[in-house]
Amino acid sequence: MDRRDFLKLGLSSILFAGLPKIIFAQGPSTLSISEGKDYAAITRNAINALGGIQRFVKKGDVVVVKPNLGWDRKPEYAATTNPFVLKAIAEECIKAGAKKVKVFDNPCNDPRRCYENSGTNGALKGLKDVELKQMEDERYKNVRINGVALKEWELYDEVLSANVFINVPIAKHHSLTRLTLALKNMMGIMGGNRGYIHRNMEDSLSDINKVVKSHLVIIDATRILLNHGPQGGSLNDVKVVNKVIASTDIVAADAFATTLFGLNPQDIATTVTAYKRGLGEMNLSKIKVIKA
Repeated sequence: MDRRDFLKLGLSSILFAGLPKIIFAQGPSTLSISEGKDYAAITRNAINALGGIQRFVKKGDVVVVKPNLGWDRKPEYAATTNPFVLKAIAEECIKAGAKKVKVFDNPCNDPRRCYENSGTNGALKGLKDVELKQMEDERYKNVRINGVALKEWELYDEVLSANVFINVPIAKHHSLTRLTLALKNMMGIMGGNRGYIHRNMEDSLSDINKVVKSHLVIIDATRILLNHGPQGGSLNDVKVVNKVIASTDIVAADAFATTLFGLNPQDIATTVTAYKRGLGEMNLSKIKVIKA
């Protein structure tokens, strides 16, 4: 049984027989970081440094790309994933032979306005086999999680059935968790009363990330929001960094991105909890960094 068949079998177990045993890759964690003002180019560079998109996407695959499009903000306010980053990812997936690339989020503001004003609609418009869609209430499926904080939850079925799931957050401040990165970006696949998990945010996010694995994490750090996140609204809170980070290790990606804010991974409870629960590596000394 190859890895792809194993993941499909694991998904079937989640949907129909409860939580399967999740096996995470062994060996040193690796991430790539690329810097420059051409955001599409540095996104491609970061992916290529990990072996290229063809390492993850095969001919005929359905790919879900999950950005952070939660707020009605223009790209310069660093509250939503940069549209040039998203366009480059979608184009790479199609080039690798993906049958369909689906891009969506569950925004806090009006989805139509979020998709339009973030620049995502314009960036993806006209791309063949790429669909920017609004999430539909009837497509959430109740999944048995049997986690530390969550025993079950409604998760979006197009994520669960995708061959490849690519997690593409923007790096920004968050008033509750200090930062919101890839681990927290997974809230966007959750239905129901998401506010409930604020009671035990760290374990709840680890529970979700245990069930739904991000095959590839690409963190948009082209502009980062330093204060008043997650919504922002003032350019005074934005720092231009011109970086993109990519990794198959979601904890390593979050840990490294934390340093862009002058913080340590140990400062972010979400990262610490995920590390303790075996979702990835947070010790920077144990993470191989490739400058692309």
